Amino acid sequence: MNIPSELKYTKDHEWVKIEGDTAIIGITDFAQGELGDIVYVEVDSLDESVEKEEVFGTVEAVKTVSDLFSPLSGEVTEFNEALEDTPELVNSDPYGEGWMIKMTVADAGQIDDLLSAEEYKELIGA
Repeated sequence: MNIPSELKYTKDHEWVKIEGDTAIIGITDFAQGELGDIVYVEVDSLDESVEKEEVFGTVEAVKTVSDLFSPLSGEVTEFNEALEDTPELVNSDPYGEGWMIKMTVADAGQIDDLLSAEEYKELIGA
């Protein structure tokens, strides 16, 4: 299982990559594996401010629909439009082409509350 050490993680299985004052967010390799074949990603919070742990969208797999929880407070500035036509990128490349949103970081202190790769491995028993 792929758990890149340079990323931060949430207990809800989102990953976060910080680039300056922007956070790139997606779901982890573990999460996409548990969900199975992803058929649709919906983000209805584009250009809106969301609070930490607020739902920013949903991911739909063949068998289930799961809420996506914001790991940080900020404004959703971009949605990965490639997922509209090829949502399976979340399965094939969850940390690369399968990213979901970019958002501003309203409170940099919240980054310290995220899990490290080691802490995330412990959470999922990897």
